[in-house]
Amino acid sequence: MTISLPIDAEANELLQRSPLALLIGMILDQQVPLEKAFSAPYELVRRLGHEPDAAELAAFDPAALTAIFAERPALHRFPKAMAARVQEAARLLVDRYDGDAARVWAEAPDGRAALTRIAELPGFGRQKAQIFLALLGKRFGVDPPGWREAAGEYGAADAYRSVADITDQESLLKVREHKQRTKAAAKAAKG
Repeated sequence: MTISLPIDAEANELLQRSPLALLIGMILDQQVPLEKAFSAPYELVRRLGHEPDAAELAAFDPAALTAIFAERPALHRFPKAMAARVQEAARLLVDRYDGDAARVWAEAPDGRAALTRIAELPGFGRQKAQIFLALLGKRFGVDPPGWREAAGEYGAADAYRSVADITDQESLLKVREHKQRTKAAAKAAKG
């Protein structure tokens, strides 16, 4: 299993091997294109000159981390808020999981527990937690019993709803089409 997003090969490789980078990408995946969100962990590594661990990010001077996020081009549309959220997540990882992001899901006895643990992370509501669980299950082989059910509609094998379903350009287009239909339906329901 592999992740293959429409981003630089080096950024995909980092996401593939680093649970922390993958988690940061998912944290940043809001109000920016997914390409920007999931490229940001690699750009953060480039800016720091090394791959940080959770303990380093947790202990970082908040103003300095914000400055790194805000350096042009900014890592996110809201660099101050997202630097703070990444730091808050790193602190939670250090406090609860000895800094090991993979322990959030790897130690969960079932899909529902994995979803609960993911949803406790800063910036993760239920939907985002379901998408991340589906990403872990579909692209990384993280498959505790009941993970598809816990991931809801995002866990379906033949779905094209989220980043969890992107394997190539064709699947990316299907995911984008689904999102456009969902937004149009929500707008029509309001109107």
